Amino acid sequence: MRTLGLLIIIIAGIHGEPPDNRWLNEFDDKLLFTCPTLNTIGLISSQHHSYYEDRLWDFKCKATFSELPTCAWTNYVNNMDEEFAFTCPFGSIITGVEAYHSNYYEDRRWKFYCCRVANTCNKDCFWTDYLNLFDGYFSWKVPDSTHLVGVSSYHNNYREDRRWKYQYCTQQKC
Repeated sequence: MRTLGLLIIIIAGIHGEPPDNRWLNEFDDKLLFTCPTLNTIGLISSQHHSYYEDRLWDFKCKATFSELPTCAWTNYVNNMDEEFAFTCPFGSIITGVEAYHSNYYEDRRWKFYCCRVANTCNKDCFWTDYLNLFDGYFSWKVPDSTHLVGVSSYHNNYREDRRWKYQYCTQQKC
């Protein structure tokens, strides 16, 4: 019986996919992600590592638009080590992110890709609480029938990490 248990563990180890294969970036490297056309970000996951003082990121998309949206990248919305609160303008929705890491500051600067269709407005908007503790993992699914429109974060120099919260809204014709 012990041999069978060991065999199962070995097989699971060989065929199991390491959890870090899912991440879109490497520690200390650039992050660039955009959803396919007609989609927006629907799931965010992130894991911090204290050795690198950086986060790995993963995003999943969900179908959103029924027609081609108009999209634009923001400028960087934060400086290193500074708090920021960002909301896509003009009723648009976050469909992509870009960030680079500085080893000097052990932080990232962020840009967002915002998309919208004409005559659509955001309504019934809410902010999450902070979703992570410093140095920890988090995963958050954008609630059904809502869309990710904003991001807020602050950096702690002792922990060399950020805490994250997100703004989400429903959409209506306007």
